[in-house]
Amino acid sequence: MKRRNFIQNGAQAGIAVSLLGAYACKQSKKKEITDTEMPEETPAIPEQIFKLSLAQWSIHRMIREEGLDPYQFAEKAKGWGFSGLEYVSQLYEDELKAADFSKEAMDKFVEKSKAESEKHGLENLIIMIDHEGDLSAADETERKAAVENHFKWVDAAAALGCHSVRVNLMGSKIAEEWTPASIDGLSQLSSYAKDKNINVIVENHGGFSSDATMLVEVIEKVNLPNCGTLPDFGNFCTKREDGSYFDTACIEEYDRYKGISELMPYAKAVSAKSHDFDDQGNETHTDYERMIKIIKDAGYSGYVGVEYEGDQLSEEEGIIATKNLLNKLLDLSA
Repeated sequence: MKRRNFIQNGAQAGIAVSLLGAYACKQSKKKEITDTEMPEETPAIPEQIFKLSLAQWSIHRMIREEGLDPYQFAEKAKGWGFSGLEYVSQLYEDELKAADFSKEAMDKFVEKSKAESEKHGLENLIIMIDHEGDLSAADETERKAAVENHFKWVDAAAALGCHSVRVNLMGSKIAEEWTPASIDGLSQLSSYAKDKNINVIVENHGGFSSDATMLVEVIEKVNLPNCGTLPDFGNFCTKREDGSYFDTACIEEYDRYKGISELMPYAKAVSAKSHDFDDQGNETHTDYERMIKIIKDAGYSGYVGVEYEGDQLSEEEGIIATKNLLNKLLDLSA
């Protein structure tokens, strides 16, 4: 939910309290109330309605190691009880690279994916874009090339009926360079996507993007209505041993609960990252109950995406375990 909507909801609640108080005061004075003096009805506060989507990364090993056709994504998600789809661009790279990402190849990706989603009655939500260059590269020419590389995926998302593309802010590892470069890269891409009715959402996905304070500053300075965040429960490592984004052990981490709280006012989607579970079905790295309270308190409603990334359970088992936990905490039917 956008920040302004959250503020409006709070204002509505305040109005309701004031009206009820005024009505009680009139009753206590036993003043006769005419029809014209009756207090207005208490404004309705929208009910929070949640649905579950599946991030395709949850089945990346099935695709890469077991030979699952990525176009079976919708079929698998439907079988596991999901209603929304979050695609991952890199899982289609082999066929698209072979065709040099031609318009014909991209159109074929859209056509096949859309047909499968419609066949199984699922909603297309997001394309998560990887490997298309660094939107926060310090070099202006490199950054502009990265922005333009993302255009084809924005077009694909629009054709699929998605609401957003997820992007990464990887590039400069110098804070004084990263922030202005990120603002520029995101502004360029969001301006293009705006005309396609597509949101550009940034995931906390390593490096400075996992520092919620820095990411919020970027989003606020871009200041475009279709530019927001994709808060991920688990991606808050800001520094690794070898300085990479993902490859080695994390040595510095931003507080995940503080981070989610800071990112939620700009959220257009939520990613429930999971790894391992205890005997009671609780995720052992993240307090899911606390996270769900944060997103509810922020006034968010809509899809919550399951993204299982563990290795103790099979991908199917991990996906189901995450879904079951969210069903319980969000009061959804199993």
